[in-house]
Amino acid sequence: MAAQAQMETPQHNIIESVTGTTRAGLDLVRIDFTHPLKALPVGFVVHSPARIALDFPGVASAVGRSAIAFDLGNLRAANVVQADERTRVVLSLRHAATYEAEIQGRSLLVSLQSGADQPPKTRPLAEFAGNRLRGITPLQDIDFRRGDDGAGRIVVAMGSSQLGVDVRREGSALVADFIGASLPEGLRRRLDVSDFGTAVATVHPQQLSDRVRLTIGAHGDWEQSAYQTDEQFVIEVGPRKVDPGKLTPGTGYAGEKLTLNIQNVDVRALLRVIADFTGFNVVASDAVSGNLTLRLKDVPWDQALEVILQAKGLGMRKNGSVLWVAPRDEINARERIDLEAQASLENLVTLRTQSFQLNYAKAAAVVQNLTGGSSVASGGSGNSATRLLSPRGSAMAEARTNQLFVTDTPVRLAEVSEFIRKLDVPVRQVLIEARIVEASDTFGKSLGARLGGGVIERNSSIGTIPAGRSHTFAPYTNRNFVNLPAGSAGRGNAPGTFSVSLFSSSHTRMLNLEISALEAEGKGKLVSSPRVITADQTKALIEQGEQIPYQQATSSGATSVSFRKAVLKLEVTPQITPEGSIILALDVSKDARGVNTSAGPAINTKHVKTEVLVENGGTVVIGGIFELTEINDESRVPVLGEAPYLGTLFRKRSHTLNKVEMLVFITPRTIVGRGAAP
Repeated sequence: MAAQAQMETPQHNIIESVTGTTRAGLDLVRIDFTHPLKALPVGFVVHSPARIALDFPGVASAVGRSAIAFDLGNLRAANVVQADERTRVVLSLRHAATYEAEIQGRSLLVSLQSGADQPPKTRPLAEFAGNRLRGITPLQDIDFRRGDDGAGRIVVAMGSSQLGVDVRREGSALVADFIGASLPEGLRRRLDVSDFGTAVATVHPQQLSDRVRLTIGAHGDWEQSAYQTDEQFVIEVGPRKVDPGKLTPGTGYAGEKLTLNIQNVDVRALLRVIADFTGFNVVASDAVSGNLTLRLKDVPWDQALEVILQAKGLGMRKNGSVLWVAPRDEINARERIDLEAQASLENLVTLRTQSFQLNYAKAAAVVQNLTGGSSVASGGSGNSATRLLSPRGSAMAEARTNQLFVTDTPVRLAEVSEFIRKLDVPVRQVLIEARIVEASDTFGKSLGARLGGGVIERNSSIGTIPAGRSHTFAPYTNRNFVNLPAGSAGRGNAPGTFSVSLFSSSHTRMLNLEISALEAEGKGKLVSSPRVITADQTKALIEQGEQIPYQQATSSGATSVSFRKAVLKLEVTPQITPEGSIILALDVSKDARGVNTSAGPAINTKHVKTEVLVENGGTVVIGGIFELTEINDESRVPVLGEAPYLGTLFRKRSHTLNKVEMLVFITPRTIVGRGAAP
């Protein structure tokens, strides 16, 4: 009793009843409260299934039951659900409709269209009702994220929960108007979000009089949903997913709940109960028979139907609003006959030939995809598991005009056309800038110390790695950029170490300044700065060095001149991620001339192969490539310097040891082009 008395205090509002009626052709829903509402509730409309939901924060429910049946015109029922300190009233409709809400004393009156023959108002997607503020509220933020199942999610921080929002579809775009809102200067930008790989291509906010309009450009067959939580408004746009064989939308069991308590009832009578409850037309085979005892309480109807079918060994197929129920063997036999008939019909359909003009893809490569790996025009070759053409179909590429000619049935031609539409798109490109720097062996250490701890480093021994072999790197560790020498005194022939470090895009400009300062101080020099543009997931090769000539004996006894490369080679394969970062597959080798042998000069090789993830505009630094130059020099006074014993007083010997480290800076940047594939 104490808890009930606390709920009935003035600071808590309670829903007392939900009633429905029809007046002058309108369906009316009356929701009575213990205290008057201070503002209209936030609501939204769902098209499939047809629903209107109204949220009441800080309101409890004393209705006593969650489902209230009406069966008035367009209004079927109402569900009242309470969660924490919020109550939601969901109106179930026969078809989608808009609504108007009005506060009358301690009641909220919701009016909507009635009658299944009356079309809904032209607000087909969603309409969020809220009080317009007297002033203008600036939007706080507009963000885009990749949602589940490839959906694009636009999140708008409104700054107020009372803004009115109108969401509607206009042609191929989705438009959302935030009424009574202003757009700050920092948010007035057009967002190109095609790189996220969702159905959304662009998000364009605009200031229009007393409202902010958000125009969302989408492509393909898409659907949307929208909802509001406090001051945050979320719009999701994703590809339409329709399963014609599924009884109810969504995942799992989503049908309305029912309760059955029956004893020894005929299965056909149970199927009639399901048909009356759901509105589906049920057609039962003559082989469906027998009785069943069943007790179900608050079970979704689609789950109840599945339980009945499993209990009697039956199967079900859905075609529109008709459910065909029969034994599983009968269904399988019927489907097998239909498939055989379809295959026979495909062999009788007249073939057609259609040409496709390709803009970006190579026609010969597309032929290989269509025929399962065979580029010939015959129809019987290729792997049938990956073949897109029918057994009678064929494809031919014309290289001069880059056209594709496909001969097949009309159904397969339509599938080929859709395949080419998705395949024939421009590929994004990456600009790869490599800077090769020769510096003192202390430069790398001081560079890491100046840039601080925002560096991620990976070290790997490379002294014993054969050329052409990959190597697994140690896990990432957070520490400064420290380069280890290729050889160390006291360790004999210990293997050297490559150091691979990652810098964020904010450090790239500082790296350029450090390299410029290095040259100005005479501590090193920029040897080369090659740049190359390559397509996404296409290898780029950069080489710098020399080709060493040597004589080689031929089979006839004569000699010929051959060449061996001693170069610094960089092989980079970029891959752009959906988030906009870049995965770099790096293959770096540093070759130098070794001793001369009878077979020609030996090549001293240092080699590293790895993959790193870099943000767009970030830099990968590869160090640990050292060159050691040792010079012994002697100067003497003529004649006196050659005298025994005393000559040492007139001679001077010098020993110079110069240790230079070669650093390779690799900076990838994506190139934004019009129409590039996401």
